Amino acid sequence: MKEPKLVFSQEEMRRMNIEILLKRGVTVDDVAKIAHTQQSKYSPNIPYQLAVDSVLRILSYRDCFHAIQLGAEIDRLAEEGKFEGPIQDIINYDLGLFGVDEVLGLELAGNYGAIGRTNFGDIDVNKPGIVYELNERGKENGCCHTFLDDLVGALAAAASTRIAQVVNEEQAHKEELH
Repeated sequence: MKEPKLVFSQEEMRRMNIEILLKRGVTVDDVAKIAHTQQSKYSPNIPYQLAVDSVLRILSYRDCFHAIQLGAEIDRLAEEGKFEGPIQDIINYDLGLFGVDEVLGLELAGNYGAIGRTNFGDIDVNKPGIVYELNERGKENGCCHTFLDDLVGALAAAASTRIAQVVNEEQAHKEELH
């Protein structure tokens, strides 16, 4: 029996995360748009490429890899009716009182501290862009995005927070020189 591969490089994790997101209908650009829009409220001249780079960087982190892979798989299994008991319907119909999906999202966004969590809360409540689309598509028969919409929102929140950190670091360096 072949040994299972359990550890992946950052490039492998990024690639597999991009693949599973694409398979579920989400692009890096979809997530970057949310992060860029959220952070542009505070710093209007942020280059869009910084948002793309931030999403790509976060997609390569192990905690993000585990959360996205797990969440996408749970949604897929729910679509296929693979769970038993009440949890099948709770996940498949995205019961409002079921908070495990938000907990996973909070953990992912929480890698960027309290601001990451706050940004996630904003995205979770307002459901911009692809987060709204995933939430709506998840209500269609045979489609489940219970975990994915929160994880995509958390990824955008983390990227938004990373953008703020990069901008602040650049500002600190400019002030250092003066």
